[in-house]
Amino acid sequence: MKRERKSEIPEVVKDLGIKIKDIIEEKKFKRREVAHDAEMDVESLRKYIKGSQEMKLSTLFKIAQALKIHPSELIKDL
Repeated sequence: MKRERKSEIPEVVKDLGIKIKDIIEEKKFKRREVAHDAEMDVESLRKYIKGSQEMKLSTLFKIAQALKIHPSELIKDL
C-alpha cells in the first residue's frame, strides 16, 4: 500500500530539483559523486532532483558545495 503525503510538494521544490539536475548535467558531474561530496546517498539526491522530497537548508548548502557553486545560485529565479 502506497503512503499518501499529508500535503502537496510545493512547486518551488520541484523547480529546485530541476535546477540541481541541470547544473549536474551542465558541469558533467556524476550524480553519485555529487551525492558523495554532499555526504548523502544517491537515492536521497535522486528524490531531491525529482522534487519528491523537501530538503533542509543544511542539505541545500551541502549540495551547493558539492556542485562548487554558491547556495544562492540554486535558489535564484525560483
